[in-house]
Amino acid sequence: MRDHWWWRPGWSVGRRFYTWHLTFEGQHDAHRLAAEYRAALAPLGPALTLIPDRWLHLTMQGIGFVHEVPEKDVRAILEAARARLAAVPAFDLQLGPEVIDPEAVLLPAHPSEPVQSVRDAIRSAIGDILGDVPENADGFRPHVSVAYSAADGPIAPMSKALAALDARPAHARITTAELIVIHRDNHMYEWEPYATAALG
Repeated sequence: MRDHWWWRPGWSVGRRFYTWHLTFEGQHDAHRLAAEYRAALAPLGPALTLIPDRWLHLTMQGIGFVHEVPEKDVRAILEAARARLAAVPAFDLQLGPEVIDPEAVLLPAHPSEPVQSVRDAIRSAIGDILGDVPENADGFRPHVSVAYSAADGPIAPMSKALAALDARPAHARITTAELIVIHRDNHMYEWEPYATAALG
């Protein structure tokens, strides 16, 4: 495992970033599953950052750092995204079983196709306004992280902790995409909501 919390290019304490996520407020089954993982992984202590229900998310598509993207453009992207997402039906997701990544414990989202459709619509909306769309269109693997590695070290303790966990995958109903302003000042992805776009 390796420490997830190294500073990516452009990031530092105090910086804020416009991005689109799927979030899981009120998604009780997703919260149930995340709690089971937190309980199983808690004995590993500070080697892991366990994600509370409030900050569970499925990363979708960034726009750019606050103060680098004019807010008028952000608002225009929002309106373009709302128009495009109105044509994308709401859908159900299954989260899990887990995959251990070198920096996180991930719950893959299945099926991936409707999530990809949401991301494609958002990327098209960004392209409508900015021309260039940040981040790569390829290699997107929709997932929800339940824990991040907070130190470099062997994978064996995490594998052992999860081997005894017989967790039933969770169900979530996705009806909106959220435009948020995110930061990572506290070794956690935390955000303020900016706006919501409803799926059709």
